[in-house]
Amino acid sequence: MELGDRERAILALERRGFTGPGAKERAIREQLHLSPVRYYQLLNALLDDERALAHDPVTVNRLRRIRETHRSER
Repeated sequence: MELGDRERAILALERRGFTGPGAKERAIREQLHLSPVRYYQLLNALLDDERALAHDPVTVNRLRRIRETHRSER
């Protein structure tokens, strides 16, 4: 089973670079029609999904490393 359109769009958004404060949140609202809170909930669940890893291993592994760094700082 493959990732859905929304899951692929979330990973695509994470591959992009954003300049300026609020640019990413604006893109989340305008392109995905999600609140930033919901977006990050979905993204966090997606990082644990092996289908996401198979689809975009570079992005998923990068985000997993960032998540683990943040967890260890707490």
